[in-house]
Amino acid sequence: MEKKPKRAKKQQTVLQTKKPAEKAEETEKESSTAKKTATPRRPIWSGSITIGLINVPVKLYAMIYDRGVTFHFLHKTDNAPLKYEKVCTKDGKLVPWTEVVKGYEFSKNQYVIFDKEELDAVKPESDRRIRIDKFVDFFSVDPVYFYSTYALLPDKSADAYALLLQSLEKLGKAGAGRITLRTKEYPALVHAYKGAIVLTTLRYSYDVVDPSRFEELSELKEPQGSEVELARKIITDLSGEFDITQYKDNYRLKVEELLKKKLKGETIVVEKPPKEEVKGLMAALQETLKQLEKK
Repeated sequence: MEKKPKRAKKQQTVLQTKKPAEKAEETEKESSTAKKTATPRRPIWSGSITIGLINVPVKLYAMIYDRGVTFHFLHKTDNAPLKYEKVCTKDGKLVPWTEVVKGYEFSKNQYVIFDKEELDAVKPESDRRIRIDKFVDFFSVDPVYFYSTYALLPDKSADAYALLLQSLEKLGKAGAGRITLRTKEYPALVHAYKGAIVLTTLRYSYDVVDPSRFEELSELKEPQGSEVELARKIITDLSGEFDITQYKDNYRLKVEELLKKKLKGETIVVEKPPKEEVKGLMAALQETLKQLEKK
């Protein structure tokens, strides 16, 4: 029984004594592997798409991932991870979870306290159904309301799934309805995407601000005719097909490059970018057009 801990300790020591170059090589391999998003193996929800008396059993899988850079907050003197504590703003003491309650601020520093049982009683119950109320033209829905998209796969319902998929594809329609995920109810669209049925949750109308209500927009002046002509010419010259794969997270790529250099023990030299010259609108339009003509 004593041999296993010794073996584990020895392996751990070997891992800790790897050279920085070896660590950098491993990190580079992990980075290149992470760029290819793995297909999720487990569904996060299962239920049925309900259209009147029709039920199409489906499983819901994650489709959207944030591959941004993540940092940990550490103590500068010893590189130990920091943890967050709940501290009372009145007496400065640490508060255990057993003494934490939820309160709604109805006025400045005035709260209504809710018990867990009270909040649980009003949470929407997930009845494992995506209720379709109507079918709409997919492109009639303003993308500003789109929240997150999930893959819907057949759950022993291949025939019904294939029929719904083909119908949505041919008609360009989306089923509008609602779904409950993690105790929250969302408006949702069920639509076709790249040979599959997907579900896109939506924001509520009152969660989106109408930008036309900003006062700054009422102060806009009518642009001059010469400026409009140049602006249209620039837009026309730069017009093309949209390809999302052309866009990369440059910050993440640069951080990964810094990581490789640091693991190899290289010295990092920080170079400040040169300041850009501020130009007038007309001059900027003219120079931009000249640059496009050279291409």
